[in-house]
This record gives sequence, C-alpha cells and structure tokens, in this order.
Amino acid sequence: MQARPELVEQLRQKLVTSGMSREQIHARLRAEGYPEDLLDAYLPGSQGTPNEPTSELYSAMQELGLADSSDVAVLRGLQADTLPVAIRDSLARARMGDSTFVDSTRARTRKLTVRADVEDSLARLDSGYNIFGIEMFRSNANAVMANVLGPVDENYKLGPGDRLVLILTGDVEASYTLDVTREGFVVIPQVGQIYVANLTLGQLNDLMYSRLGRVYSGVRRGAGATSRFSLSVARLRTNQVYVLGEVTRPGSYLVSSAGTALTSLYAAGGPTANGSMRQVQIKRAGHVVSNVDLYDYLLRGDASHDARLESGDIVFVPSHGPRVRVVGEVVRPATYEMRERETLAEAISAAGGFKADALRDRVHIQRITPAGRRTIDGNARVTLEASDVGNGGARAVVMEDGDVVRVLGIDKRVRNTISVEGNVWTPGRQGVTPGTTLSEAIRVAGGPKPDVYLGQILVSRLLPDSSRVQLRSAFRDTTGAVVNDFPLTEDDVIQVFSLTDFRPDRYVAIGGAVRKAGRFPYRRGMTMRDLVLLAGGVRESAYLKEAEIARLPQDRTGNTTATTIRVPLDSTYLFERKPGEEYLGAPGLPAPASGAPDVVLQPYDNVLIMQQPNWELQRVVTILGEVKFPGQYALKTRSERIADVVDRAGGFTTEAYPEGAMFVRRKGEVGRVAVDVFQAVRRRNSPENLLLMDGDEITIPVRSNVVSVRGAVNAPNVVAYMPGKDLDYYVDQAGGPAREADYGRAYVTQPSGKRETRSTHTFLPDRSPKPLPGSTIVVPQRDLNERAQTAAVLSALAPLFAAMATVAALLIRR
Repeated sequence: MQARPELVEQLRQKLVTSGMSREQIHARLRAEGYPEDLLDAYLPGSQGTPNEPTSELYSAMQELGLADSSDVAVLRGLQADTLPVAIRDSLARARMGDSTFVDSTRARTRKLTVRADVEDSLARLDSGYNIFGIEMFRSNANAVMANVLGPVDENYKLGPGDRLVLILTGDVEASYTLDVTREGFVVIPQVGQIYVANLTLGQLNDLMYSRLGRVYSGVRRGAGATSRFSLSVARLRTNQVYVLGEVTRPGSYLVSSAGTALTSLYAAGGPTANGSMRQVQIKRAGHVVSNVDLYDYLLRGDASHDARLESGDIVFVPSHGPRVRVVGEVVRPATYEMRERETLAEAISAAGGFKADALRDRVHIQRITPAGRRTIDGNARVTLEASDVGNGGARAVVMEDGDVVRVLGIDKRVRNTISVEGNVWTPGRQGVTPGTTLSEAIRVAGGPKPDVYLGQILVSRLLPDSSRVQLRSAFRDTTGAVVNDFPLTEDDVIQVFSLTDFRPDRYVAIGGAVRKAGRFPYRRGMTMRDLVLLAGGVRESAYLKEAEIARLPQDRTGNTTATTIRVPLDSTYLFERKPGEEYLGAPGLPAPASGAPDVVLQPYDNVLIMQQPNWELQRVVTILGEVKFPGQYALKTRSERIADVVDRAGGFTTEAYPEGAMFVRRKGEVGRVAVDVFQAVRRRNSPENLLLMDGDEITIPVRSNVVSVRGAVNAPNVVAYMPGKDLDYYVDQAGGPAREADYGRAYVTQPSGKRETRSTHTFLPDRSPKPLPGSTIVVPQRDLNERAQTAAVLSALAPLFAAMATVAALLIRR
C-alpha cells in the first residue's frame, strides 16, 4: 500500500466527503452485517499503513453509498495495477499537479476504448476535486474547544454561571470569589449586591470604581489611589447552542461562553461536502445576527468576524453556493466556493496564486452552457480563453457555478543551453551565449581527461525542422585545444570520447592447483607471478617445477586454436614462506630453488598450475561397533578394501553380527550401500569386498535374534528368529496380511540393507525369501486407485465377455 498512495488517498477522500462521523460509519456497518472497524484504517487520523483493500471492503463502501460500481472499478484497477499505462502515467502526473491531466487522460482513454464510467471515475481522481477547507474541521474537537478557565477579553459578556475573582490591595487586603447567580447578581461583602448580567467585563470594571469607592475611600482612578482592585473571570459558564444544516454531526452542543461559531463548527465536525464555507449563519431569537465567511479564517487567518455565541444560538450551515474548480500550476489546486460576482482573480487568489512556472498570459476556463443556450450539436461544455491574466485581465472574468479553471504551465524546454557529454571532468548542461565556441564549452566542462580520444569530437545540432545534423572536430592535444573551432548554438550536444571506450576487455585466466581459479583483467607488463598472487597463491598439491601456458596462436592455419608452452616455476611461488624458512605444507615433490625467470603474460593467456602426480590427502574411513579397535583409519593404499580395514581394527568381537553391518558412503552423497560385510571378510575375492573411499563408514551391530514385521498386517510385531523360516511364517506370526494388504509385493530388508521380494508364479511354486536375524519384513498396502482402475477395466470388458459367451452358445447349438 505504500507503493499505491493514490489508492489510499481516494479511499480516505470518499470517507471524508461522506459527512458521516466515525460512530455513524460504525453503526451503518453493524446494521449491514459488516465488522464495525472495517473502514477505520482509512478514516482521518488513523496511524500506520492500511492493509490491502478486500472485496468485503469494496462491497461495504457500495452498501453505505460511499462508492458506485464505476468507483470500485477504478479503485480495483489502482490496487491491481492493471489500468492502461497511459492512464497510470496520467494519474502520476495528477499527483504532481499536471494541469493537462483530465484532458490528456480522456483523450487517451478514448483511444484505448475504456468504458465511459471508468473514464468519468478517472476524471474524479484529479486533485482539484478536493473541497478546500473541509479537512480543517476533521481534527479532534476537544483540541479546539474554548478554554473554560479563561482568560477573556474586556468584551466578554457576563452571565449566570460565571465565577469572578475580586482582589483588593493597598489600604485594604482582601480577596473574594463571586459567583453570578441565576438572577444575574454578584454579592460583595460590605459592598452589597451588583447586577452584572449582560455587562461586558470592561463595563463591570468601570462600575466597580463607583461601588467600591463608596465603601473604600482609597479606591479611585488615577495616581492618587491608595487602594486598587483586580477583577478577573475564574470560571466561564457553558452555553447550549445548536449546530444544524449541512454539518457532519448536527445537534446540540455545550460550549464555553467564550466559544464562537468556529468553536461550534469544530465540535460538529465542520461542513459536509454539500455545506457552505462562505455563508455560515448565526441565528438568535429567530433573526440572523451574523454571517461568517470561513474563507477569512482559512485563507487569511482573520477571525475578527467570528461572533461569540450565546445560549440558545443556532449555527446554521446552508447548502453551498457556486463552486469553481482550480487545477494546474497554482499553489493549492482544489474546489472553491465563490460569492456572487466574484472573478477569476479571487479564484486564483484563493488557490494560493500562480506557481513560478505558470503560464500567466492564458488561462482556460471550462464552463457549463446554461440550459437555455444549449444546442443539439453538443455545446453543453465550452472552453473560454482568459488573456492578460497576470496584468489585471482576471478581474474582468466573472466566475460561474461549475467552472473549471486550468492554469497551464510554461514550456518545459530550457533555452540557451548546450550539453557536453563523455570524457570530460564535469559533463552536463551549461549556458551558451552568442559567440560561444566549441573549445570554450569544453573548457567550461573542465577540459578533457588524460585518456581522451584526440581523433574526433562529435557535435549534434538541432535544426529548425527538429531534425539534427552531425558536425565534427578534433583535439590538437590533451590540453583541450581543438583543430576546427566553431561557434555553438543552443541545444548543441557535444560528445567527447575516451580511448578506454574502444578497448576490449582483455583478460588472462588461471586454473588448476590455485586457490581462486578464474579470469582476471589483463594489465600491460603483467607476469605469471602477478597472476598467481591474484589467484590467492598455489595449493599444497601444486607441481612447482613447471606450468603450462595456452596462448593464442600467431598462425591459425590447420584449425589451430592455441599454442602451449611450458615455463619453469620455483620455490618463490610458495608465498607463505619467507626466504630460508622451513615449508610447513604437505610433503611432495621438492620445489626447485629460486632462480626461475618470471614470465611476462600476453592478453588472453590461459595458465595451468599442474598438480603433483598421485598427490592427495589421506583417505580416512570409520569403523564402529563390534570390532576390537573401533575408530578412524587412514588408508595406506588406494587398493585397501573392507576386509583389510576389519583386520586393522582387530577383527570382530564375539558379540558381533557382521551379517547386519551397515556400510555408508559419504562421498558423492551416495548413502547406505547394501553390502554383506561378513561375506567380504570371509571371502576376500568376493564382490562384496568393496574398495574403500574417503569418508566411508562401517558399523558392526550386536547380534539380533528377532525379525520385525511392519505394514499391512493385522498385528505388526517383532517376532523371534526361527532358522530356516521364510517370509510367510513371520507374516503369519504377525496375524497374517490385512484386508488392504498387497501381499504379492511384500519384501524383506536384510540386515545388510539388501532387499528381497516375495514373488508369485503361475505354473511354478511361489518364492518366499528367508529373513535373517535383525531383518525387517514390510507388507505394503494395495493402491486404491489401481483397484478402481481394475474394476473400471473389468466393467468395460463385461459386455464384451457377455457377447463372446453368447456367440459361443450359438455355435455350440449348431
């Protein structure tokens, strides 16, 4: 979902413009049988990245009236990334504020024969459809409630429920808490009762000079006062107001007496998509006492006209007035509500003004033709051209409901530039002035690099018909001076080449007894010692008397592909050993003393470091179990066999059962090999006496006197071994074959790992293998699919057999 921000934004926008609160959405979802938190991840204020939308989510949005079938088609296309490429590109440009988004998208969708409903839904994805200001009121209402603890200004009107604090200082030191009663009075000790309802805080301050001065002679205005007082509001009363009309959560609200129309709108979630932002009415006693234009607050931060509410006031949001959509190269593309007779200048000003790359001379206005002036030739929408917009022309164009203002961008082409590419120190674009020459442009680009190709410089020049012509020059030397210098024009592209670009990737190769065989880049003057160093040095098995080099032949007649030469090596190729030190590697053929000349290599040489004849590390085999000396034994020769290692291990113990020995070959991941170790030891020339390899493992178990019976038998069991008894005997001891047994395929795994199968013959006696001690008998289950196939074949052949029987009966009667 992080890769599809447009999908998340569209889902969230549809929820925001629905006008429903979180609680209302939960209630509707419960009523329709959906989880109430199904849409929470897309509500404003949700944290984290939502999960992929599901079919259930799209269905719920349609049930709640948040989307129709065309909306869902587009949203699914965004999710699956299956929209046509042209449309996806247009969506991406729309997120970047491309003013041509809708028109280009519609033109391309017509060519791609996209359905009309999907086309309309794509048009609604334009960023200009966001209603300006509606998001402002979606924040937490408690964060914008007026402070119930004050302070307030001198224009605050007092009323029942307010709490005042009076502090006297000077000749008299006293502090009084004064609650305004329901009748609108406060009572001050020694002063008496004062009526304060509907007085502003400033008016009460003036009155207090008179009333306190009667009791405290030091209280007076001016510098001669010997007693002073301070009057403040410690707690504000709450007013009950009503927020009605096109608001998200209409109803009754308790707000602080310092609260204003904005306070109540925040509490009610602000206007819906159908509500007005320019004509919010405050009604008191049946009369409109104030009209609030929210654009003063949203665009200019001016809340001076935001009236303070009184108890019983009604804040009414009517339906919106004319709206204009402003898109393109403006700071804030959106849909704006316009007052009567407001002009294009006010619309662009509301959108934050032009961007730096806006084309201010021309603005397109798409306007809906009034119903009375529409004709049958389809002039319901027309485009108007507003010229000289940046010079006051915008004030002459009065906006109408449904207008779409498109501010185009200036041409993307950058003039007076050239480009220097290739083998210079600072390639890229640079400015050009009349008279700028090729050599000057190359100098500004840092000049050529040392490996520059002097033979040619290519200059591609753009002609007035948008074709290009090829010009050329050359370098005198690597300082950057050119042979044929000439002036450049804008859009010239200069290409400087490098000698390295023309060189093939030359290499040398090495293989054999080295640590890192492979190819390495060829360097001029490279020797075989250098190559062996790059290959990580030689292995212990290396033959250090000579090496072979395969070289490309001078003469290729006779299908010759390479010539080979032998070159000498010496002990200096043992890089780990310092001169005069003892070599601690594996023993082998002695390396000649130092003195062999180093060999200079040529490109594509293939070096082979040969291995010493018959060289290898020790072959180790493991013998475990019932032998006298179990352990790991290194083979003395390549011809040692099983019997030889058993002899070296001291032979079998008295408890050994060699017939059940396990032979495992690790090399090549062969695994267990079925071999009779007892026969291998008893008869040395037997095929069972295998040649041993490195990693072989022989395990001699203790003698076993039981036979295990498993698989499809009635009572799988371990049966005591009886000499001479066959498979049938042991299966009978395990309760006989089960109903689902495929007894004809029963087999025995002998202790050595060899398997013998029970076989049946039509005209000869059946052969049943004889298990040895420690063997395992397996009776497999019959394949049910095979039985079904057999039954099907018999069913298919039954009519044929019946027909044959009928024919035979008729022949017999004759």
